[in-house]
Amino acid sequence: MPIRQMKESSEQHLVIKTHMQSSINQPQKHHKTAQNGKGPPQPLQESSNTKPPNQTSPPAKNRGRRRGRGGRKSDQGDVCMRPSSRPCTVVHKPVVNPIGDLLSTTSNGPIETGKNVCEMGMGLGFPTSSKSLSFARRPGYGQVGSKCIVKANHFLAELPDKDLNQYDVTITPEVTSRSLNRAIMAELVRLYKESDLGTRLPAYDGRKSLYTAGKLPFAWKEFAIKLVDAEDGIGGPRREREYKVVIKFVARANLFHLGQFLAGKRADAPQEALQILDIVLRELSTKRYCPVGRSFFSPDIRAPQRLGDGLESWCGFYQSIRPTQMGLSLNIDMASAAFIEPLPVIEFVAQLLGKDVLSRPLSDSDRVKIKKGLRGVKVEVTHRGSVRRKYRVSGLTSQPTRELVFPVDDISTMKSVVEYFQEMYGFTIQHTHLPCLQVGNQKKANYLPMEACKIVEGQRYTKRLNERQITALLKVTCQRPRDRENDILQTVQHNAYDQDPYAKEFGIKISEKLASVEARILPAPWLKYHETGKEKDCLPQVGQWNMMNKKMINGMTVSRWACINFSRSVQESVARGFCNELAQMCQVSGMEFNSEPVIPIYSARPEHVEKALKHVYHAYTNKTKGKELELLLAILPDNNGSLYGDLKRICETDLGLISQCCLSKHVFKISKQYLANVSLKINVKMGGRNTVLLDAISCRIPLVSDIPTIIFGADVTHPENGEDSSPSIAAVVASQDWPEVTKYAGLVCAQAHRQELIQDLYKTWQDPVRGTVSGGMIRDLLISFRKATGQKPLRIIFYRDGVSEGQFYQVLLYELDAIRKACASLEPNYQPPVTFIVVQKRHHTRLFANNHRDRTSTDRSGNILPGTVVDSKICHPTEFDFYLCSHAGIQVESLFLRCNLS
Repeated sequence: MPIRQMKESSEQHLVIKTHMQSSINQPQKHHKTAQNGKGPPQPLQESSNTKPPNQTSPPAKNRGRRRGRGGRKSDQGDVCMRPSSRPCTVVHKPVVNPIGDLLSTTSNGPIETGKNVCEMGMGLGFPTSSKSLSFARRPGYGQVGSKCIVKANHFLAELPDKDLNQYDVTITPEVTSRSLNRAIMAELVRLYKESDLGTRLPAYDGRKSLYTAGKLPFAWKEFAIKLVDAEDGIGGPRREREYKVVIKFVARANLFHLGQFLAGKRADAPQEALQILDIVLRELSTKRYCPVGRSFFSPDIRAPQRLGDGLESWCGFYQSIRPTQMGLSLNIDMASAAFIEPLPVIEFVAQLLGKDVLSRPLSDSDRVKIKKGLRGVKVEVTHRGSVRRKYRVSGLTSQPTRELVFPVDDISTMKSVVEYFQEMYGFTIQHTHLPCLQVGNQKKANYLPMEACKIVEGQRYTKRLNERQITALLKVTCQRPRDRENDILQTVQHNAYDQDPYAKEFGIKISEKLASVEARILPAPWLKYHETGKEKDCLPQVGQWNMMNKKMINGMTVSRWACINFSRSVQESVARGFCNELAQMCQVSGMEFNSEPVIPIYSARPEHVEKALKHVYHAYTNKTKGKELELLLAILPDNNGSLYGDLKRICETDLGLISQCCLSKHVFKISKQYLANVSLKINVKMGGRNTVLLDAISCRIPLVSDIPTIIFGADVTHPENGEDSSPSIAAVVASQDWPEVTKYAGLVCAQAHRQELIQDLYKTWQDPVRGTVSGGMIRDLLISFRKATGQKPLRIIFYRDGVSEGQFYQVLLYELDAIRKACASLEPNYQPPVTFIVVQKRHHTRLFANNHRDRTSTDRSGNILPGTVVDSKICHPTEFDFYLCSHAGIQVESLFLRCNLS
């Protein structure tokens, strides 16, 4: 994925992978690392750091224990740091300094560069400059690694030589449906293209904007458009509605600025021109297919595959116009999504419940499931011949159809639904034991028998899929790279942009060839293991290595552990054997692990998870008289529903226990590889290190090893669609050792629903005794780093995940401000330089081997090799971004990180 760097000062820092020093092209004073793969580089002698005594930090409410191996919840107040309209002044009270006064011992270089943070109308609480905050410009191109050629799913687009004009569209009465808006404008173009529109073929965004290549004959004009309601079908009375459409000239897009931007001569992208070109190229596909976001889906592209419970997968493609170094490119990628299967409602309900609904009565839980599954779904009636009226389901009747009656006149004459459908439509309702669908609003709800309705095609399913559906969808979407490449090329050819009337109208030409891009394969880093193992170091091959003949470099001790079994199918003897094998593997891998649990293995039912956990906890406490339980092993059923989440929540927030869960299928079929992987997890959770980079302990990582550096990682997880009240969860981790940067501590906190900005990075609150108190996740983790290493960070590298391109600037502005405030709250003038890196996984750039038959350029799945980096041609014209294949593909498609640095 590309990575965008944001510019905060005159000095730029880039750290993506150990050997990426060439991105900055700075000479290094350290010894060179052996790159021939024949042997590891020899470590430099490490300088010893004298640790000053630990200093106390202000207490924080609700702060969990942190051992440098994991995290607990951070402070969860409702304080949200928002930019103020004017600079504020921070008064530093004479309190104990949690970081320690080390500024006098450091050079001014790195600290000075940290001061060049723009004011941007915010009170940062520390000296600022007048420079404006902007994304970092690309300082150059990397040189490290072996060069190769890869292909990218970017198709060169030629800029049009025509004027692009924007018009405002006002439709009266106001319409909220994009599809209806498009139908109105399509009718307008059909009627007036050759006359009032001057033969122009406009592109429409479905809302308020219309675009043309060249001006229309007027600056303002009103049209009257009559449209027949298509949902009334044919053969019956059809409602005709009249709309007033006003088209008004707004502006002319400047393509010269776009050309300058693509040539790297302008820093600001002309978004209006890019938006027009994007809408133009999407216009025909919008008419042909079902648009969802930037993607288009159709059952005709590939036969839909059933996912179960009334859902099916549709194949489609993603399309977006992007500014790149080679010019404008059209990014095309394959896509899949879950759609509601267009079934008769009764058949859908039968699939949803997984049983025959025609002969058996429905239970209350069945009704709830049906109501949840059908609410908001659009259905069409099938009992009126060619008249196919469409309705949206609002609910389900509590009574069966045979018991439903309603008033048919003003004197409240009652008639049953069964009689009404028989008399009005000659339709006999067969399954009167089933409830009716409620359509319309609550004040005026209509009843529709299930057997008289069919689900309308083309409705995307937006709720969470269950595990079986996810597995089925992955089987459909998982493709070999060569197959995906062929599908992309076929999609471009099928779309036939050279024949697209809208592309022709606007003078846009799209190449049908994948872009060839120069890439580099970075050398893999050497890994260091314990000296007592047969293999003391390791060079990964094609992104892979194993623990055979190796021992953890810092294996931890587990003396007191217990096991709880939630799987009925796992007998106590089997569980005991599994625990014994796991203990042996931990010992072989380098840990000191007690072979026997402190208390006997306890079996419990999943629905009693809280009671069982507390029973084990108290039984252990009573036996050991208050000694801490170091580890809890948990055996879970393979399909455990909410058990895993409940167990983790109780252990982490209520009992303060480190837990390791294992599925019963692994307990029955014990694999050495599985046990080795679990032992690695346990060691890290206990605060150990499995391995370290040889370059790290040899102090050879550029921009990390020279001065104490802390590396942060941050992300926000949002609730699933349909959850309107659940909070979003923000998580921040930070390295707790230097120069190894291998151990991480983490903090999590709940915040406002679907809020992407991390609200608790820094916050203040009023204490009745101490006055204004500072806190937040950044501050807590900086203090933790100081206590763990005896040094304060003189450089901050902040990796931020999950940020869309439209949020880059907002997130940078807010969260960089929070980082700065957290630093300033610890010590006056403490302003270490910050590198802010946005990492994107959900982009649509795909890189393919130039020759799929060349096995030396691909891994076993046919993916490009891990460590492949691209920083030219398909990257941003001016900003500092690049794509990185960060590791080998576990499935058949590698993960490409797109990184943007600031």
